[in-house]
Amino acid sequence: MIIGVISDTHGILTQDAADALAGVRQIIHAGDIGSRDVIKALENIAPVTAVRGNMDSGSWTLKLPFTDLINLGPVSCYILHDLHTLDLDPLAADVKIVISGHTHKAESYIKNKVLFFNPGSASYGRYGGPLTVGRIEINNIKIIPEILKLSA
Repeated sequence: MIIGVISDTHGILTQDAADALAGVRQIIHAGDIGSRDVIKALENIAPVTAVRGNMDSGSWTLKLPFTDLINLGPVSCYILHDLHTLDLDPLAADVKIVISGHTHKAESYIKNKVLFFNPGSASYGRYGGPLTVGRIEINNIKIIPEILKLSA
């Protein structure tokens, strides 16, 4: 199973980002979506699970949770926008993946047997960083993260 991960679109879904997510089984948006149109466009690719970011406002965002806990096959995944607001102990909660956004900087690292994954920003980088999205392959309990640089 391959999961697409995107964050910080701020109302923009480029064709390059959409192409990078093509073929995934599910898409996770880690907040700062910016527009309901982004969710609609992503739903044309795969089912979407999204959380609200600090820049998401308006009536369309009211149904979006600030955090979500989902199962991706045998793997539990916790989603939030800003990792600094993490409100649970992933290891104690048997969470294998924590997905966040907010920083506009892609990161993927293991801490205490938990994958912490930030796909970066698909709309604009910070500090000269590239535009990025992510993919996570889940093969039984093996988790393989990947950051994909977008062309612009």
